Amino acid sequence: MSLKSLALIENWPVPSASAGVVRADGAVLGTHGPADRRFWLASVTKPLAAYAALVAYEEGAIELDEPAGPPGSTVRHLLAHTSGLAFDEHRVTAPPGERRLYSNAGFEQLGEHLAKATDIPFAEYLRQAVLEPLGMADTELAAGGSPAKDGVSTVADLLRFAAEVQAPRLLDPRTVAEAMSVQYPGTKGVLPGYGHQNPNDWGLGFEIRDTKSPHWTGSSSSPRTFGHFGQSGTFLWIDPEAGVAGVALTDRAFGPWAVEAWPPFTDAVLAELR
Repeated sequence: MSLKSLALIENWPVPSASAGVVRADGAVLGTHGPADRRFWLASVTKPLAAYAALVAYEEGAIELDEPAGPPGSTVRHLLAHTSGLAFDEHRVTAPPGERRLYSNAGFEQLGEHLAKATDIPFAEYLRQAVLEPLGMADTELAAGGSPAKDGVSTVADLLRFAAEVQAPRLLDPRTVAEAMSVQYPGTKGVLPGYGHQNPNDWGLGFEIRDTKSPHWTGSSSSPRTFGHFGQSGTFLWIDPEAGVAGVALTDRAFGPWAVEAWPPFTDAVLAELR
């Protein structure tokens, strides 16, 4: 099967783009563009980092509710962007659990916490715990890189990851179900690029669509859709009701072009699958 809707990326005002769709059973329904080209992920790095943290949790290296980050914060707070840390600064701007403050600094402190708990540098732990087992040979977080934004990957590799999240082999399905469940319900906050959301629902490292509007997924995406987008013009969504996941990677920074282009693309993909 080859999805004609994926060809819509040819109309995007970007130098290069690649996209693909995968089912939970790992069947790739189609790709368009250079599926093996490596792109900078920006914040699409976060779901990979979160998955590594969940592996560490299942291995007993950490607990989700143990202290991590600023005083009063836990691993769960860091994963759910409720630690109170600022966006890109390691300073506290709110008490833990009160506001959804999207924070690169929070994921960097998560990476430091895991490195101390496992005695393995975070980039290496990510490789051993997630990338290598899933055969994601073209994906990496450079040594010393930020777990929030410094990953590189390909559409082919991210489709492998998206298949794993839909039908987990590395984790207990109950752990993944927790990751895609709203943490700290009712928490307000700003969704970067899309303004204030009330509530601004988030799971453990994955943003949850729910009823957010505007949003980077499609108007036909189910409220249960979860995933992440990145400032490098990248996204990964998983729609449990449709039973598929979509990935798109580009080399143009997120901006008005993406706000305009991404939702119709996702709607076209979902419509073709019905």
